[in-house]
Amino acid sequence: MIHQFILAAPKPGMTAQEFQDYWVNTHAVQYAAKIPQIRKYLVDTVVEIEGNLGTPPLPHQGIAEIWLANGEEQLASLQTDEFLNGARLDEPKWAAFWMTLVVDTTAHEIVAGPPLAKGQDWVKLTVLLKRRPGTDLADYRKRSLDEYAGVVKELPGLRRYLHAHTVDGAYVFGESGFDSVEQLWFDDVPALEAALKSPYFTERVTAAREEIADPKYVFSLAVRENWIIGPDAR
Repeated sequence: MIHQFILAAPKPGMTAQEFQDYWVNTHAVQYAAKIPQIRKYLVDTVVEIEGNLGTPPLPHQGIAEIWLANGEEQLASLQTDEFLNGARLDEPKWAAFWMTLVVDTTAHEIVAGPPLAKGQDWVKLTVLLKRRPGTDLADYRKRSLDEYAGVVKELPGLRRYLHAHTVDGAYVFGESGFDSVEQLWFDDVPALEAALKSPYFTERVTAAREEIADPKYVFSLAVRENWIIGPDAR
């Protein structure tokens, strides 16, 4: 299963709230959700927090998460009328498409947590990571799950934890922009901010992350989930 992340930013002149409202209530429902190969689909809308990672901060105000069965279905989805004459044509109405960032991944569930459900009011931190220069990709993948994730999963207040590796196809013509995406769920914004300010995060998690990831290429966004298709696959 491909777990795709699409980070998008508002087109010039559109506020973050207008952008998010259009994405969730119009584009997602009337266009993207109609692409038949999409098995699950949610739109994460950005919430402001203290402690986001990355300098300068990411300009994106939302993340589409899309699940597709495999590469063949992903390619087929890009050739459908629903995509070519629907979702793709609608994107310039609300998104600064030149700023869009796409990362295709294979996900690994580290902390399962309670079952996902529509209407959950959790807050989720999505983190993009690039391995340290000179680090072998296979070594990074192994250490991110064996060493690093073992530290992160003990973070105070953590409810669910996913670490997803960028697919092999992203390296066919060179380096991928990011090597993995991790997601950490918390009950609410105060719980997330408390975790990011905790000595465990600032000392243990940061040190473990810097063992494998380039600190210059670690960025995060805090979001709330808006399920369009799912959490059960269609």
